[in-house]
Amino acid sequence: MSDPQEKRPAEITDIRNRAFEDLGYIRKAMEGAGSFTAVPGLGQVAAGCTALLAAAVAYVQPDRMSWLLVWTAELALATLIVAVALVLKAKRIGHLLTAPPARKTFFGMAPALAAGAVLSLVAVRSGDFATLPGTWLLLYGAGVASGGVSSVRIVPVMGASFMVCGLFALLSPPGFADLFLALGFGGLHIFFGARIAKHHGG
Repeated sequence: MSDPQEKRPAEITDIRNRAFEDLGYIRKAMEGAGSFTAVPGLGQVAAGCTALLAAAVAYVQPDRMSWLLVWTAELALATLIVAVALVLKAKRIGHLLTAPPARKTFFGMAPALAAGAVLSLVAVRSGDFATLPGTWLLLYGAGVASGGVSSVRIVPVMGASFMVCGLFALLSPPGFADLFLALGFGGLHIFFGARIAKHHGG
């Protein structure tokens, strides 16, 4: 007859393995249910300041292509600023950018931003520059609102604010384009970025 004591190590090992599996499942579930808290408030403030400068420079450009070049350069600069600030904040607070909340935020923003890029190319090709400011603000806001569902509560509110600004830009005369771009990409970024920095760690 086999000794019952011989079965105990195997049973203990099996229980331990199941415990580790359960802990792994719980950890993944908690990560998936968490919020993306690495939104860089200070980076948004900096990007908002560059947008105000870009609006002033774009307003005095002699033609539409020069105007577009100014805002394209601003897009590249603001994206770089926010990306660097995002990486630095995520590293400081120990938030992985490959974690489920971060991925949900990025993937939530992607469709609207991609649509904005496509519509911008179509507008430039057809020479319809007047719709660009409203399109940029509206679809950027839609992307932020969608991606912000997995982030802190203020982010979807910021997205909705950009959408309202974009709607007014589309309904206003073309001469107000840079004003709405300054209000949106400048003012709203500074306002919400400052609140995020104050209440969510920078």
